[in-house]
Amino acid sequence: MTANEIIALQRQAFRDEQAAALQTLDSRAAFFAAYHERRDLLLHLLDAIEEREEDIHAALKSDLGKSAAESLMSETGLVLSEIRFALRHLKRWMRPRRVRGSMATFPGRSFVCPEPYGLALIMAPWNYPFYLSVAPMIAAIAAGNRCVLKPSEYAPATAALLKELVGGWAKPDRAAVITGDAETSRALLKEKFDYIFFTGSAQVGRSVMRSAAETLTPLTLELGGKSPCIVESDADLELAARRIAFGKGMNAGQTCVAPDYLLVHRDVRDRLMELIAKQWQAFYGDNALESPDWPLIVNERHYLRLMGLIEQDKVYCCGEGDGKRIAPTLLQDVSWDSPVMREEIFGPLLPVLSYDSLESAVARINEGERPLACYVFTSDEEKARALVRSISFGGGCVNDTLVHLGNPRLPFGGVGQSGMGAYHGKYGFDTFTHFKSVLIKGKTDVPFRYPPYSESRQRLLKQFMK
Repeated sequence: MTANEIIALQRQAFRDEQAAALQTLDSRAAFFAAYHERRDLLLHLLDAIEEREEDIHAALKSDLGKSAAESLMSETGLVLSEIRFALRHLKRWMRPRRVRGSMATFPGRSFVCPEPYGLALIMAPWNYPFYLSVAPMIAAIAAGNRCVLKPSEYAPATAALLKELVGGWAKPDRAAVITGDAETSRALLKEKFDYIFFTGSAQVGRSVMRSAAETLTPLTLELGGKSPCIVESDADLELAARRIAFGKGMNAGQTCVAPDYLLVHRDVRDRLMELIAKQWQAFYGDNALESPDWPLIVNERHYLRLMGLIEQDKVYCCGEGDGKRIAPTLLQDVSWDSPVMREEIFGPLLPVLSYDSLESAVARINEGERPLACYVFTSDEEKARALVRSISFGGGCVNDTLVHLGNPRLPFGGVGQSGMGAYHGKYGFDTFTHFKSVLIKGKTDVPFRYPPYSESRQRLLKQFMK
């Protein structure tokens, strides 16, 4: 089927679903019919992923060189966790919610009724091509939407597997995968969807938002940015080094919430760099380029861009590449004006800047765009809370990196240049849901609401609406 045929099919199926709602005057039966349909879809998806888990890991190995353990930890495991969480809470999320009325609506009953937007377009990136495709689709399906998934052409093995997996899991009038290049993406954005969910770069995100504006389509943008990692002088340096090395090493740094640069108190900078270099050696051996646990750089263009950011006189450790991989690299004596600090790195390069005053470090962070993530390492809880309050960012951790994404009760999303909107767990359901306000009025009337409006009626209105 062509993209146009799939979109028309889903549009008609959604309209048929709306028309059928009028035939069912038993609201309880209608609710449970919708609930069971969505639950069954999620259960079948769970089964399909579990059955194909080895195939998924093989596709991720082909596209990005990910080990099975890393794929489990950062892709399939997170997806399965999202499905199970949605299954546990779906019925409660779907229920209309009674809210308190006001004097202006007396007498009456007020409700907030969740309803799906309709057709959702999900545009996924290449760096976590399975997780960032399926996680928003779980939320869209849980909310009752039909959805079209456009995976990245830069992860072709995973895109082909997703098309096969989704095609065997759901009918095309419910969910479908459309593969292709950037031209396919542009063509899809010319179609009328009811919601757009995009994960990728800020540059492409602006283009997606312009397209959405043409049809006044609501959207979520999950972008990126230069996510700082602050290490105070009172931090547990061995713990910090291990967790920073892990966070930057995951997917060879090709992670939107990877620590983009380190801001380290001058007193502990040298010791921390030494410890991070030792941790990378412990993780990946003397030569990370030969480690089965060290992923690929996605393509030649990205590889050359990253190698161009390495100033050899600033390399503290590694700095080598073999055409497909780049070893984890610490860069010292970096200034705010260095080339590596002018853009999101999105690779295994970790520049280190030092500070003497925490206030000056925070001020410098706040001069830039708001990052998607921020990480703080300190033994002082009050200092950590103050730092969290003083910096605007999408999400982050105190004394760790990346792992806030593993909690489906935490929203994941950016702010400002790092994105808009959030998902995961209930926040994902809410993203793909329109919350409809409904007031059911009783027969008792308030006569002074109607004209003619005498002075006495105006006084009564004023009192009534306080």
